[in-house]
Amino acid sequence: MKNLKAENPCNKPLFRWGGGYAFTMAEILLSLTIIGVVAAITLPSLTGNINERTWNTQRKALYARFSQAIALMPALNGYGTLTEDESGSVTEDTAAETFVTAGLSKVLKINNICDANNMDDCGLPTQYIRQDNAEKIDWPTTMDSLVELSGCGFGSIQNTKAAAFETANGEAIALYYNPTCISDLVQLSGTNWVQTQRRVCANLIYDLNGNKGPNTIGKDIGVITILDPIDPQVVAPVFATRDSQISSASVGATCTAFDTEYRAPNFNELISLYFNKHLFGFAENSYYYQAGDGWYMAFNTGSALKGMDGSRTRCVKR
Repeated sequence: MKNLKAENPCNKPLFRWGGGYAFTMAEILLSLTIIGVVAAITLPSLTGNINERTWNTQRKALYARFSQAIALMPALNGYGTLTEDESGSVTEDTAAETFVTAGLSKVLKINNICDANNMDDCGLPTQYIRQDNAEKIDWPTTMDSLVELSGCGFGSIQNTKAAAFETANGEAIALYYNPTCISDLVQLSGTNWVQTQRRVCANLIYDLNGNKGPNTIGKDIGVITILDPIDPQVVAPVFATRDSQISSASVGATCTAFDTEYRAPNFNELISLYFNKHLFGFAENSYYYQAGDGWYMAFNTGSALKGMDGSRTRCVKR
């Protein structure tokens, strides 16, 4: 047995309550205040990181389900009815809804389908916040309000109404459908430029948690773009929040230097980037994606030129 007196030569109590050896109430309150301040500073960051990881996991799972579902569908064009009057105005439009009801619902579990006037009934918010932290924007309800069909190369894409649906996993999704999508790039007469827009069969905007918030592009809201009616290509890029300045030989290294999870966009992702430029708040600039035989895309027209150098890109996370 240890000799406590030898270890305590002053012969004082080793523990003492109510005296100088205990914390005072003021000291306890001060400690709690410090803990509260530290928690207030760190908890939002920790919560944000947890949300980011959760959204990233959900996004990848949604992309996997859609990739599998789209691969099971027959040709992706030709769904629905589009009737025009003599002036060219659409008088009947069932294209997007039919694509969901007669196409997607056969290969994907869908709980609810809504038309363009009632997309909030499928859990979508009426407004969203752009990736550049701009003011709240009304949710687009037509193809034209998504991408502005007056641009070069949009002559064969009609202003179809959007449709919305809820998945069995709780995601709320708006779908913008081009029933005249084609597999080939259309070369502009007398030039080496090609039109890219008609390769897009469907563009989806998903909200992973419905209208619960934050309803922000790049967080709980993202895009899936489906290209090519015969050999479907599905992309779900998450774009960086800013451009990266590049040279033709450094685009890949520039993106990994920006963030190790990011890469230069491939050609299909570049088309998705163009199709959703207003959703993300991108300027009418040109973007280049890959050294050597990469594509240069004019974002004011959607036309692309192969093998031309550019000075900027928007890196993506897959």
